[in-house]
Amino acid sequence: MDISDISDISIPVAAMTPHWKPIIDSIPSDQVATGDFDPDQHLQYEPPARVHTMKDLNLPENTGISAVAVSEPFRLFTTEAVHRMRAEVLSQEYAPFVYDTWKSPATLSIISKLAGLDLVTEMDFEIAHINISVRSEEEKKQQVAAFAEKQAFDEDEGIAGCPYEPEEKPIVDWHTDAYPFVCVTMLSDCTSMIGGETALRTGNGEIVKVRGPQMGCAVILQGRYIEHQALRALGTTERITMVTSFRPRSPNLPDDTVLTTVRPISNLSELYSQYSEYRLEILEERVRTQLRVLRENKRGGKKVNVKALKEFIRAQTDFLAHMEHEMVDEELVTMGNIDDSHLHHFSQDDVVAKRKRAA
Repeated sequence: MDISDISDISIPVAAMTPHWKPIIDSIPSDQVATGDFDPDQHLQYEPPARVHTMKDLNLPENTGISAVAVSEPFRLFTTEAVHRMRAEVLSQEYAPFVYDTWKSPATLSIISKLAGLDLVTEMDFEIAHINISVRSEEEKKQQVAAFAEKQAFDEDEGIAGCPYEPEEKPIVDWHTDAYPFVCVTMLSDCTSMIGGETALRTGNGEIVKVRGPQMGCAVILQGRYIEHQALRALGTTERITMVTSFRPRSPNLPDDTVLTTVRPISNLSELYSQYSEYRLEILEERVRTQLRVLRENKRGGKKVNVKALKEFIRAQTDFLAHMEHEMVDEELVTMGNIDDSHLHHFSQDDVVAKRKRAA
């Protein structure tokens, strides 16, 4: 066929109409508000019913950077704010509203107050990653029917009332996070959701669960230091969560950030650039503080505290060694492969047990 004949070909309209539709329906752009993030308009903070401490989880008092372990769900955003964030995360464009939301001093103040210490976003690279789980309406109905059948069976067996325990593997298996604190925000309507809790492993090996948040609500978790997993949920066709990571603002607090779970799924050039920038800024501030102490002591006629100075040098050497260890050469990174090295603060027995559970 001559290409000039193509214009004469008649294509039925039905053939040009897609026979599918997205599982996630986006809100029409003309129904989504515009404008910059405004704390007075977009924040709707309501304190959580409870904030659990590391002591509550039977973890050693020196574990982590804060006494706070995890919060119960709390209202954080208005419906309008959620719609704005959904519109941005479901598009392929830059998300300025999301970025401004998490950089806002008002938002940071809320998160810091709940965490028990002054926090900042980990780095721009982690504002914010999105988890999306979808299923069709038919799949949802099948799962709900199976759950109802199981409930009826449990009632006959006299074990009704037990928490929902999905037989499938969890969404994310037992792990610790790459960053000190995370805030998990729900962007989906989970009114009819069953399950979906976060399971936490306590210091004595027991499992406790924190219920999942509703739309516009969030939970905070000191996830770098608490082994946890995200349990599966049913009763919904979508579950979209936004995870934003945080670290201490103070350069004098430990930064135990690791890149194990992030490195294999990231643009390494951008990740390493932002990681090294903020780490070197921490080091710069620490050196400036130490230099100021040296100069003040000299002006005051005091002797150099050699022991303290050497301890400072060793600490910064360890800081740089940790940084060098995390920045694996690109050719040595296996994309998509995550090992257990992020569990460094657990004993070897803990790591072996995790591998057995995953087997």
